[in-house]
Amino acid sequence: MPNSVLDLIGNTPLVRSKVLNTNPKVQVFFKLEGHNPGGSVKDRPALNMIKTGLERGAYTKDTKLIEATSGNTGIGLAMVAGIYGLDIELVMPENATVERIQTMRAYGAKVTLTPADIGIEGARDYAEAKVKQEGFTMIDQFGNPDNWKAHYNTTGPEIWRDTQQQLTHFVSSMGTTGTITGTSKYLKEQNKGINIIGVQPQEGSRIPGIRKWSPAYVPRIYDDSHVDDIFYVNETEAKSMARRLAKEEGIFSGMSSGGAATVALRLANQLKEGVIVSIVCDRGDRYLSSGLFG
Repeated sequence: MPNSVLDLIGNTPLVRSKVLNTNPKVQVFFKLEGHNPGGSVKDRPALNMIKTGLERGAYTKDTKLIEATSGNTGIGLAMVAGIYGLDIELVMPENATVERIQTMRAYGAKVTLTPADIGIEGARDYAEAKVKQEGFTMIDQFGNPDNWKAHYNTTGPEIWRDTQQQLTHFVSSMGTTGTITGTSKYLKEQNKGINIIGVQPQEGSRIPGIRKWSPAYVPRIYDDSHVDDIFYVNETEAKSMARRLAKEEGIFSGMSSGGAATVALRLANQLKEGVIVSIVCDRGDRYLSSGLFG
């Protein structure tokens, strides 16, 4: 029996596509990270970054923590920080969905909204200024190795185990890049032939949770040697697939998961055989006010 809600992070379900994948020679599986208690894949690094930081003395109960986030990491951090009795300020663009903002506040975090036109990069700049000027400590999901190590220690081993070591392709949207970096590092150690596919938005497309960073803001944890190929999706494809996942597979998720699924299914149509796993990084209920589902 779990001692804490934190014990429920990880070991998320892997379910096979029964409708959207039409190639009988290829198996496509969706890993349902929305089943984590905070509702997304970001619960994993949130726990690892805070727990490990406390263990090595980087944080104490008196530390003023701050982090820039587009949503899911902030929710995970708010949940974990609250359980550990830590104060945290989360900085995000003002055009974030109200569900994400209210969820962070429900967990006890202070939420600061920055102008929408400067995006997540502007939120990062704001948080860094608070570190330099006001003595805050940044968790730094974009540069903290405990981010990708969470996936090396949990996500990768779970996928390898649950595909009975038959995995051929892993597909993940790229945001902070922690998921793809850590999972790839583990999977490549098991079988160098596994193809790691990153998903990014096409030029001009805005897909929450997926981004192509400008050079100055590329996450320091990212190592392109762990990614074999990058596929691009547009906003229309990602939205359409998120809706189809819900309606046809019963998988309720956000737009970034729709983007990854678009690539996974595109890949399935190109292969003669294979076992593909695509990350469904969160739940769709935090996007209801965005109009994603009509």
